[in-house]
Amino acid sequence: ACRRLGSSAGLFARPPPLCAAARWGPPLRAAMSTQEAFRTEYDTFGELKVPSDKYYGAQTVRSTMNFKIGGVSERMPVQVIRAFGILKRAAAEVNQDYGLDPKIANAIIKAASEVAEGKLNDHFPLVVWQTGSGTQTNMNVNEVISNRAIEIMGGKLGSKKPVHPNDHVNKSQSSNDTFPTAMHIAAAQEVNEVLLPGLKKLQNALEAKSKEFSQIIKIGRTHTQDAVPLTLGQEFSGYVQQIKYGVARIESTMPRVYQLAAGGTAVGTGLNTRIGFAEKVAAKVAELTGLPFVTAPNKFEALAAHDALVELSGAMNTVACSLMKIANDIRFLGSGPRSGLGELILPENEPGSSIMPGKVNPTQCEAVTMVAAQVMGNHVAVTVGGSNGHFELNVFKPMMIKNVLNSARLLGDVCVSFTDNCVVGIQANTDRINKLMSESLMLVTALNPHIGKFKAVK
Repeated sequence: ACRRLGSSAGLFARPPPLCAAARWGPPLRAAMSTQEAFRTEYDTFGELKVPSDKYYGAQTVRSTMNFKIGGVSERMPVQVIRAFGILKRAAAEVNQDYGLDPKIANAIIKAASEVAEGKLNDHFPLVVWQTGSGTQTNMNVNEVISNRAIEIMGGKLGSKKPVHPNDHVNKSQSSNDTFPTAMHIAAAQEVNEVLLPGLKKLQNALEAKSKEFSQIIKIGRTHTQDAVPLTLGQEFSGYVQQIKYGVARIESTMPRVYQLAAGGTAVGTGLNTRIGFAEKVAAKVAELTGLPFVTAPNKFEALAAHDALVELSGAMNTVACSLMKIANDIRFLGSGPRSGLGELILPENEPGSSIMPGKVNPTQCEAVTMVAAQVMGNHVAVTVGGSNGHFELNVFKPMMIKNVLNSARLLGDVCVSFTDNCVVGIQANTDRINKLMSESLMLVTALNPHIGKFKAVK
């Protein structure tokens, strides 16, 4: 099936267009086209052998040699790579307006679009644990786009002609402003496409249960001890409000996330850019993504601090706290089946024990609590990273965005899983609820205004 290129939501609003007609130039290099396994490329430190079937160049290879940390699972998140593709396309379009050769600009635009669409993911081998500015990933992107653009124009890979990774792909840019820009693009897309939809789905499911249980009176509990009655619907309404506030908290952080550092270049002064470059790039990114990106009003803050992402992570941390409470309540209310509270009947999704026959566990609740714990840990790392912006540059960027994206993805996914596999199937065990209600002594609390608490205690 061929997805239409472009929409009011933005050309690179994920999922990306997959239309074959959207590909330009010669086909992608799926395999080596020569008998040689390697080609020779150069950086300022000397020559290096580069795999012939890869679009990246010498600086990427050098980074793989210097940072053998964590393996494939620790590679730069693909969301960041695709965000870079969006940014590099936007920059090329603006640079063309400012005089970049249209042939070179168009080749960059085509190559960058393939990066943004995820077609070149195999050409980005670098791990998160590299330079804290993300310079090597920026150069990985520049090299891939440069070589793919060279191929489109009929040139030789690695020649840096007619498209140079620094002079053309990175024109009017620095790693110090491009990486934070890609961070914000990636975070904004993940929040809008994964996190918020997941939270809203859970909110709606909990709200439906609150209404379904509105007439079921049960005993309340404080300090894990019996308290005065409330309805099961009222109890669930508290969960609904927690998630509703969580959505509002996330959304309230987004105006700062939508501010882009592009145009600040090395230290925030905008050296080597043209007047209006920053504003035009932000507008292009907004057009391509369908999200309201703007240029950051102060580029010094945008490079040296990442308070916007710390704030977003903090909001996600609060959501994690809410989910921990909700999931624990639901699994404890569903404890049993014969020796627990047993007020809720939870869906039975899979066998729960390798030794105990017939045992079924509240696995969805357990998944939620583990995700919540991970998000809390991620926030600690993001907080440490955000607090270490020294002078004109924060150098914890890759680690911070890895954890922000991980939190957004985990929370969004677990909300959907929890909703589909647990919440929608929750039933009230009215027989058990009524039995516990009838046995509780806390009903006497209602007599306090009439006979006083002292007599009520007696």
